[in-house]
Amino acid sequence: MASISDIILGQVTNATGGLNIPANVKNTVLNGLSSSILGSLTQTATKAGGVAQLTDLFTGRTAAAQSPVTALAGNLFNNNVLSKLNLGSLAAPLLGVIPGIMGKLGGLFRDQDGDGDVDFNDIILTLKGGGSGKNVLGNAAAIGAAASILGGLFKKR
Repeated sequence: MASISDIILGQVTNATGGLNIPANVKNTVLNGLSSSILGSLTQTATKAGGVAQLTDLFTGRTAAAQSPVTALAGNLFNNNVLSKLNLGSLAAPLLGVIPGIMGKLGGLFRDQDGDGDVDFNDIILTLKGGGSGKNVLGNAAAIGAAASILGGLFKKR
C-alpha cells in the first residue's frame, strides 16, 4: 500500500489540478502543501489530545473546515510556503484546498478492515513514527524519519 506521504501528495495534486499554478513554483507549492498537511497530522498525533482531534477529523465528528488539524496545516503552509512566494490572488484558493484534502483523507483511512471504522492504531503509530503490525500506510520507519525532518523544518521561530 502507498505511504501516507504518497496518499497526501496524490490528494494535493488532485485538489490543485484546476488551479493555474505558475510552472516555476508548482513543485514548491505541491510539495509545500503535502509537507504542511503531513506536518500538521504528525504534530497533532504527538501532542496531548491530538489523537482525539485526529479521530474527530477522520470520523467526521469535526468538519474538516473547523478542525484544528486543518487550521494547523493552513498555518504551516502559509508561514513556510506562501509567505515566501508572490502568488497574489492564487494564495487564497491554495489555502482553500486544504479542508477538502483533509476531509478526503478521512475517507481514505476509513474502513481498512471492512467494518466501517477508522483503524487509528496503525495510522497513529505511523504518524508518531512507530512500527505497525499491518503496515497499513507503508514504511513506518521512513515516515518516522520524514516526520522528524518535518519537525525540524516547522519548528517555531
